Amino acid sequence: MSTYSARQIHLVSRPAGMPEHDNFKMVEVELTPPETGEVLVKNLYMSVDPYMRGRMRADAVYAQAYGLNEVMYGGAVGEVVESADSSLQAGDIVLNGAAWQDKFVAKANTLSKLEPFDRDQLSLYMGTLGMPGLTSYVGLFKFGEPKEGETVFVSAASGAVGANVCQIAKLKGCRVIGSVGSDAKAQWLLNECGVDAVINYKTCGDLTKALADAAPDGVDVYFENVGGDHLQAALEAMNPYGRIAACGMIASYNNSEPAPGPNNLMLIVGKKIRINGFIVSDHGEMRDEFLSEMIPWIQQGKIKSRETVVDGLENAVDAFLGLFSGENFGKMVVKI
Repeated sequence: MSTYSARQIHLVSRPAGMPEHDNFKMVEVELTPPETGEVLVKNLYMSVDPYMRGRMRADAVYAQAYGLNEVMYGGAVGEVVESADSSLQAGDIVLNGAAWQDKFVAKANTLSKLEPFDRDQLSLYMGTLGMPGLTSYVGLFKFGEPKEGETVFVSAASGAVGANVCQIAKLKGCRVIGSVGSDAKAQWLLNECGVDAVINYKTCGDLTKALADAAPDGVDVYFENVGGDHLQAALEAMNPYGRIAACGMIASYNNSEPAPGPNNLMLIVGKKIRINGFIVSDHGEMRDEFLSEMIPWIQQGKIKSRETVVDGLENAVDAFLGLFSGENFGKMVVKI
C-alpha cells in the first residue's frame, strides 16, 4: 500500500505572552491512502487568525485548546487529490478545518464542497467570503443593528473583519469611522472603501479626543476588535442606546497578566448601552444569506478586499505572529 508524505505544524509548548518559534515545530508524517468514505486533500490556502492565540492556552475560553505535539487546525481551502467517496471527485475544491498542514486524509462528510465563483480567487474564501466576512456580517446585523444615517465606529478597521464591517455599513447608508495603525491603511479605507473618517491610533495622541473629533454627533454602533483604550474611547463617544458588537479584543490576547480595563464602564449604565459578545460559529444559519449578498457586492466592485499572502507552510508561524504586530494589510493568508 502506497503512502503519502505530508508536512504539519505542531504546537509543542504553550506560549507565555507573545508566542515564539520555539513553541512550534514542523513535522513530516506519512499518510495512508483514503479508505471508503474518505478523501486525500491537498491544501492550497490556509488562514491564520487572532483567535488561534486563545486556542494555544490550556484554558482556552471559547474554542477547544490545541493539543500539544499535535497538528493545529483552522480554516483552509484545498483540492481533492484522491477520493474513495462518491460525493467528491479528484479536482473538487473543498473548505476544511485542517489548516497547518499541506495534505491530509479525512472523511468526506467533514468537508464542504465549494463551487467557487472564481477559481483564481480561492483565497477570498479564507477572508471576505469566509469566516472573517461572515463574522463581519453577523456582528454588524445581528448585534450592531445599524440604521441608515447612524454612525458606526470600527476598530482594526483595515483587518480581515474590520474592512468588511466598514464597507457593509457604508452600503447600508451609515457614516463610518475606522481606527487603524498606519497611514497607508488609513488611505486605503478612505480612498478605496469610502470610509468617512479614519484615525491612526498610533499617531493621534489621545484616542478618546480623536474619536470625539471624528464623531461630533456621537457613535451609535461600535464593532469591537481591539479592546483596551479603543473600548474606553468608544464608551465615551457612544450615544444613548448605542450597541457594541464585541467580536474580539486583540490588544490583550498575548497579555501574561490581565491589563486594567476601561475606567468609564459606568457609562454602559448611564447611556443604556447594549454589549453583545458573539462567536461566529454559533451563527452558521446566516451563511447562505451572507454569501447571497457578498458575492454580488464583490462582483460589482462594491466590496474591496486586501490580502497579505505569505508563501509556504514553513512561513505560517511568521504569518501568524505578524498578526500581532500589524504586519498584515487586510486578511493574512498562507499560500501552501
